[in-house]
Amino acid sequence: MDGIGEYYFSQKLREIEGLNKQGKNIINLGIGSPDLPPHPDVIKVLQEESAKPNVHAYQSYKGSQVLRQAFAHWYKQWYNVQLDADTEILPLIGSKEGIMHICMTYLNEGDIVLVPNPGYPTYSSAAKLAGGAIMHYELKEENNWLPDFNALDDQLARVKSLPSGEVWRGPAKLMFVNYPQMPTGQLPSVEMYQQLVAFAKKHNLLVVHDNPYSFILNDNPMSLLAVEGAKDVVIELNSLSKSQNMAGWRVGVLCGAKQRIDEVLRFKSNMDSGMFLPLQLAAAKALGLGKDWYDSVNEVYKARREKVYELLDVLGCVYSKQQAGMFMWAKIPAGYKDGYALSDEVLYNSNVFITPGGIFGSAGEKYIRVSLCGSVERFAEAIKRIAHPPTP
Repeated sequence: MDGIGEYYFSQKLREIEGLNKQGKNIINLGIGSPDLPPHPDVIKVLQEESAKPNVHAYQSYKGSQVLRQAFAHWYKQWYNVQLDADTEILPLIGSKEGIMHICMTYLNEGDIVLVPNPGYPTYSSAAKLAGGAIMHYELKEENNWLPDFNALDDQLARVKSLPSGEVWRGPAKLMFVNYPQMPTGQLPSVEMYQQLVAFAKKHNLLVVHDNPYSFILNDNPMSLLAVEGAKDVVIELNSLSKSQNMAGWRVGVLCGAKQRIDEVLRFKSNMDSGMFLPLQLAAAKALGLGKDWYDSVNEVYKARREKVYELLDVLGCVYSKQQAGMFMWAKIPAGYKDGYALSDEVLYNSNVFITPGGIFGSAGEKYIRVSLCGSVERFAEAIKRIAHPPTP
């Protein structure tokens, strides 16, 4: 556990709780936890199935056939990716669990893991917990937050030229990628995906693509597995947390070639005993929802995003309107040292919490991230507080 700090939001939520006890009534615009409910039919399935007497036993380590078939149909319908429900799909108790399983399955002490900067902090912490050595690859605004494969080639070449030491004791094994990207909201392109697959084959890397945001404020959901030859070098994580408003239900999936699913299952089967069957059946119902569901969710997020534009304008931030996902990523005004300074000022002066970009890596230090998980009225109140800070 050395070098693994407590998750930033875990610490910050305690601080916010303390401020609320002082009567501050903090508006939290930090964490991306959907505040909308799942579809009523999904909840109905859970209620009806859980009332049955024969659904409370241990379940298959590989998940229910019904859920795996639903994931296969979902991938075919929305991503045009053909997956074998029996061999290429592994349901997870949330995709965050899958990140840890993958690291424990593939990493030996000192193996190199390529992690985006900025990026989801769990990639680094999970890899470190498994003994991996983190090599960050920087994503830059001027490159539209996409990987610079020439720079990555140079990074890996330099490491190969070094003697094995305290940090690098193994080869480069894994590369974490996440598009639509969190925290920047950058959308992928087919060309970038093709380059990524070619890069992975060139360097004998296993790419872990984390894909939970593809349906949020995005008209063209994409899967990295749709690229020709991707199954040779890619495993993809997906989730119902964001697209189906089921974050607390903890339902995710790992998709990839049979060999990869079998390898991860060897580890996972020693960690849990399957998922509650009624929950899996309800998740299968959620995966069968049509375009109307996604459109209705995105109409809500579009209205909220308009208010966040106003909030960022009040703060004097610069941002792109070509972002996907449930966050807005914005560059801070020049007068602030970093995003932490702006975040703290807004928290302590206006009783509004906004995430500093630096928690996602050094490349995010001049940015902030605002979650869209709050009502329009909540954002309006946050704008009012920031424009006219309450009297202490």
